Amino acid sequence: MDENQKQQNIKNIAASIVKKLVDTGYEAYFVGGCVRDMIMGRESEDIDIATSARPDDVEKLFKRTIPVGKQFGVILVVLEGIEFEVATFRSDGEYIDGRHPQEVHFSSAEEDAKRRDFTVNGLFFDPLKKKVIDFINGEADIGKKIIRAIGEAQKRFQEDKLRILRAVRFATKLEFAIEEKTFDAIRGFVSCIDEVSQERIRDELVKMLTGPQPARALELMDEAGILEKILPEVMAMKGVEQNPQFHPEGDVFIHTMLMMKQLKNPSLVLAFSALLHDIGKPKTFDPKTLKTTYHSDVGGRITEKILKRLRFSNEETEKIAWCVCNHMNFMHVQRMRIGKLKRMMSLDTFNDELALHRIDCLASHGMLDNYEFLIRKQEEFKEEDLKPKPLVNGHDLIGLGFEPGPLFKEILDEAWTLQLEHEITTRDEGIAWVKKQYEKDKR
Repeated sequence: MDENQKQQNIKNIAASIVKKLVDTGYEAYFVGGCVRDMIMGRESEDIDIATSARPDDVEKLFKRTIPVGKQFGVILVVLEGIEFEVATFRSDGEYIDGRHPQEVHFSSAEEDAKRRDFTVNGLFFDPLKKKVIDFINGEADIGKKIIRAIGEAQKRFQEDKLRILRAVRFATKLEFAIEEKTFDAIRGFVSCIDEVSQERIRDELVKMLTGPQPARALELMDEAGILEKILPEVMAMKGVEQNPQFHPEGDVFIHTMLMMKQLKNPSLVLAFSALLHDIGKPKTFDPKTLKTTYHSDVGGRITEKILKRLRFSNEETEKIAWCVCNHMNFMHVQRMRIGKLKRMMSLDTFNDELALHRIDCLASHGMLDNYEFLIRKQEEFKEEDLKPKPLVNGHDLIGLGFEPGPLFKEILDEAWTLQLEHEITTRDEGIAWVKKQYEKDKR
C-alpha cells in the first residue's frame, strides 16, 4: 500500500466512525488540523473526530477504546489498529494552570469551535455529506493565509500560554502570516511563558526547528520577544563580532540565522546543532583579536545546560552537544590519519555533522573543499566496515598485565586506529604490537 492509499484508508476508517455515531443519532465530524489540511490539499498526520456523543456513549459504541482524557470528553477509539481521538463537543470553564480548564461543559459544535485556538484549526468536516462546517471564518483565513486567534486573542492566550508558540509554529508550518491583533496579544503574554512546562516548550521548538522554515520560526520568536525569554543564550550571540576574513557575513547571530535559512525539515540533531554550534562564542569572545578560543568546547557545555533545561533526552543531548563540541574538527580532515578519519566517519552523528559543516561554510567563507573531500572519502570507504570488532580489547590488555587508566585507553585507541588503517590485521599482530610498543610502560 503506497502513501496515498494509506492516507485514504485512514480517512475511510475515520469516516466509518463518524457514520456509526450518526447512525446512532449523534452529530459527528472530522475536526481541527485534518480539515485545514484537507482544504489546503495537504496530507494530515491524523484525523480527529468531534461528536455530540458523551464519553460513556462512545465507549459503549466501540469495542476498543482508551479513556485518555475522559474528564475532558476525550476517548481514543481503536479501529483496525489505528487510534482516533473522539472528543465530545464542549465549552471550557476557567483555566487553572495555563493549560487545563477547571471544568468542561458538554455543548454544541458551534461552542466547541469557539473555544479552540486559531480559526484555521476550528473547522469541521462532514465526511458523509462532504461538507465543511465553519463557525469561525476559518476557510476565509486559510484563503488569506492568516493565523488568527478565535474570538478575543488575549482570552485565547490567557487560557493556554503555550499558544503563543503554537501560533509561530503554525505560521511557519503553513507559510502563513500572523494577524496583527493576534501578534500584539502574543507580545503581551511573552512574560507568562514561564508558566508553561519546559517539556511543552521543547516539543513546540522541536516541531518548529525540524519543520519547513526553522529560520522564520526564529525570526518570528525574536520579533515577538519569545526567543529572549526561552533561549537567552541564543540572543546573546547578537552583536558578537567575528573575524571578517572567515566571517564576512557579520556577527554570530547573523551567521547562525544564515545557516538556519538553509535548513528545511532537518533532523532534530542537525537543527539544534546548527542553532547552538557557536553558542560558546559570546563567552569566549576577545574584542581585541576578534578570536573566540575554545568556543566549541565551551559551547558544548552550554548546549548541555540548555538541552537539560528543556528536558531533552540524554541521547539527544549527547549527540547535539557532541556535534557542537566537534564542529571545528572538520577544518583538519584533510590532514587526519586515515584511521582517525574513519573513526570520525563511523559515528552515528557523522551525516548530521557533515551537513552542519556544509551549511557552516556556506553561511561564512563559502569554501567547501573539506566537505567535498569527505564526500569523496565516503564513496571510497562505502564498501568497508568502519566499525569492525576490535582485534585488541581490554581483556587482552589486562591479560598482558596492564591496569585500566589513561595509558590503557591510549593503547586501545591506537590499536583501533591501526586496525582501521590495516596495519594490524589479526589479534596476534595486535598483541605483538602492544608488547613491542608498551611493555616498558606496564605498572
